[in-house]
Amino acid sequence: MSARLPDERDTPLDHVTVTLGWDPATPSRWFGRRKDIDLNAAALLFAADRLADVVYHERLSSTDGSVRLHGDSITGEGEGDDEIITVDLTRIPAEVTAVLFLVTCYTGQTFEQITNAYCRVIDSAAGTEIARYDLTGGGDHTGLVLGRVRRSDGVWHFDTVGKGVRARHPVEAVPLLADFV
Repeated sequence: MSARLPDERDTPLDHVTVTLGWDPATPSRWFGRRKDIDLNAAALLFAADRLADVVYHERLSSTDGSVRLHGDSITGEGEGDDEIITVDLTRIPAEVTAVLFLVTCYTGQTFEQITNAYCRVIDSAAGTEIARYDLTGGGDHTGLVLGRVRRSDGVWHFDTVGKGVRARHPVEAVPLLADFV
């Protein structure tokens, strides 16, 4: 797994988009079947160190609607981004201090086994990529904590994390996230 940041400008953010893409599994040479690869993008909203809300494939919008997952791809079929999360930081409740972004592999493949997997974090207002992760070959873990947006003195900033976790579902990852909040 590799991450690329365009610069360290630490520009305040108002709107962020996280995109996730991957290629479908290839059929086996011997049997012609394939086991689908189902990656999931998630956004976990924290009030200090307490989980306040979560957006993932089973809950497509935060309670207040400020964070949305625009569909759940279960195969990676199609060109370009397969899952997209949008975050309107201007609407996040005052008690929320951080939004953590996570990718997990629901079907259990490690990132070593997934082809052309990537994730991007975009400053939606400026239209610029803040971070890009090449997930392919990224280790023997089934999850990755991409990064977080954090509120400091009323202003939101993005921090890169890029750490692997062993979790197939966002709920499994929650106990592993304390160090990243």
